[in-house]
Amino acid sequence: MLALLHTSPVHVPVFDALRDAHHPGLELRHLVDEGLLERARGDGGPAAVAADVRALVDRAVAEGARAVLCTCSTIGGVAEVAGAGAGVPVLRVDRPMAAAAVAAGPRLVVLATVESTLGPTVALVEEEARRAGRAVEVRSALVAGAWEHFAAGDGEAYVRSVAAAVDAVGDADAIVLAQASMAPAQRMTSTAVPVLCSPRPGLAAAAGAAAPSPGGPQGRHPGA
Repeated sequence: MLALLHTSPVHVPVFDALRDAHHPGLELRHLVDEGLLERARGDGGPAAVAADVRALVDRAVAEGARAVLCTCSTIGGVAEVAGAGAGVPVLRVDRPMAAAAVAAGPRLVVLATVESTLGPTVALVEEEARRAGRAVEVRSALVAGAWEHFAAGDGEAYVRSVAAAVDAVGDADAIVLAQASMAPAQRMTSTAVPVLCSPRPGLAAAAGAAAPSPGGPQGRHPGA
């Protein structure tokens, strides 16, 4: 079983649909805590929710998870750290996307709809660049007003605003959509620049980590 840690219930059907399309038979357990993102956006930053994230990871493992996937980019780094002693792989959904961005070229643009996500995502892309031995220039921008649409439940306006911001980007080798909630905008853009989002590659990596391996009943941790 793969456990998914969400900070919004809107992600549940998204990942269920990806599972049905690409990983049939994979059992998913969704753990949703909307308060995590709100607290992580406060003065204490993502570190303020580290203990809560670790408690959710421990709960997932106790309930039989072979791996845990954090779908929130703001707290993804906290989840990886919290999972260091969990006994199962704990992954952040945006790491495969960041690696793909680095492979696309040196000029990268990160877009986010909440400011708390920009720093962690840029840091992740730069980390993947160092890991790959590549030099990159990462620019970042907040999609102004988009989060207000999301918070009001207007998903259509939210996605339209993200797509418009994507199409306004120039001089880039790839555009990174920092949050899983931004993924639907990928289908609405007209830019020729590759637009990368996290749900599909993130779930694929987690599904692989959750699969039984010859060395034991649990997947191998990416950092092991």
